[in-house]
Amino acid sequence: MDPLPTPQTQPGRDGLAAFLAKPAAAIVGLDFDGTLAPIVADPEQARAHPEAVPALAELAPKVASVAVITGRPAGVAVRHGGFAGVPGLEHLTVLGHYGAERWDAVTGTVTAPAPHPGVAAVRAELPGVLDRAGAWHGTWIEEKGRAVAVHTRRADDPQAAFDALRGPLTELAARHGLIVEPGRMVLELRPPGMDKGVALGEYVRKAGAESVLYAGDDLGDLPAFAAVDELRSEGVPGLLVCSGSTEVTELAERADLVVDGPAGVVRLLRALAAQLD
Repeated sequence: MDPLPTPQTQPGRDGLAAFLAKPAAAIVGLDFDGTLAPIVADPEQARAHPEAVPALAELAPKVASVAVITGRPAGVAVRHGGFAGVPGLEHLTVLGHYGAERWDAVTGTVTAPAPHPGVAAVRAELPGVLDRAGAWHGTWIEEKGRAVAVHTRRADDPQAAFDALRGPLTELAARHGLIVEPGRMVLELRPPGMDKGVALGEYVRKAGAESVLYAGDDLGDLPAFAAVDELRSEGVPGLLVCSGSTEVTELAERADLVVDGPAGVVRLLRALAAQLD
């Protein structure tokens, strides 16, 4: 078993100490893609790291709650994660579409409001926008139900395609009351008002948690990092973990602890569970 790593910042060390001192009042929040699941060229082929669910099942019974917070539809994250019906994960929660959807293991159901009408309008216009931008070749559209995403990872020059599309997609989103969420070679057009920070903050406060750990890998996790900072200012210690990659450095610069991708996240979860035995 790997030893429990030491956070590189004092707030992180304080957050870890509070977590270990009273795990029954601690919340674990985790991104899915890039954190629990390795990034792959086709998101439909993404699956949780083979040791992620066993590690979560070891840790979850020892803490107040575990929540997976993702931009994916909640049902897709549950299916790709293999979270349903796992002993030890009876009280797992998945907050999909940045918190707009919620799946609870205890009921096995997803609850969600009506979709934003702008998503359908954007979906209809998107092929023409990609064509006019000259970025059709190598890019592809991912249907996400309450959002739509354009991936550039398969393009000849993924970063150039990403940069070329950011402006036109931002304009398209704005015309229909949506925003653009940039990620690792992906631009997601989605409704405003919900992000991982809002979702995490509401979840932690509603639970009355006394500490929180959040792990993420991408720009969409920055609001969750900011939410942990806000919770710290309110007296709730927190630990910020970056599932490290060479594609996104902003999270590593903000994190209290950087681990080596999903495999590193798994090792951290297992080390925490062992420490709490």
